[in-house]
Amino acid sequence: MPPKNTPKHIAVAGNIGSGKTTLATKLSKHYGWEAHFEDLDHNPYLVDFYEDMHRWSFNLQIYFLNHRLQQMNQIRRGKKSVIQDRTIYEDAYIFAPNLYSMGLMTKRDFENYSSLFQTLKDMVSPPDLLIYLKASIPALVDQIQKRGRDYEENIRLDYLKRLNEFYNKWIDSYTDGPLLIIDVDTINFADREEDLADVVRRIDAQLFGLF
Repeated sequence: MPPKNTPKHIAVAGNIGSGKTTLATKLSKHYGWEAHFEDLDHNPYLVDFYEDMHRWSFNLQIYFLNHRLQQMNQIRRGKKSVIQDRTIYEDAYIFAPNLYSMGLMTKRDFENYSSLFQTLKDMVSPPDLLIYLKASIPALVDQIQKRGRDYEENIRLDYLKRLNEFYNKWIDSYTDGPLLIIDVDTINFADREEDLADVVRRIDAQLFGLF
């Protein structure tokens, strides 16, 4: 187990509305980690994608893949511990396959995307700890409605359900490194200090062997 002061890469994974950004922000403040977030406000494809998923799915996934690879390169070159909001693996194992299975990405585009990801995968290292925020569909919908992002108003329930299925399949077979699963339905780290403290204790145990 690496010393406590060794720079680490912690990644937060989870479906839309699971609380990734909230947890990453709180953990960044608690540990003094550098936070890397998704730049949704400047994403040139996101609004178009939610209005016409079939037309813009490939463009969006390529944008995310490129953005995530840039993040990974920054993390690798940096000397600070980093917490990352969503991983490069989610794009390849969750979102792209889901779009393809729903008929929202063509076979040609999916195969092109998958081939590109396999090439890039060898260039990055998995996180020192992956935190997966597991959430039910009602919990996701509630959070999406609370934050009120205009481009998320058209998200379909079947889309969220299928994403959850892909997430659970990926996590069940995840062997790239340490994994911590947080049940968002039972742990409210956003509003309850005691729940956040419990998450911190579990992270300490995974990263530093502290109980």
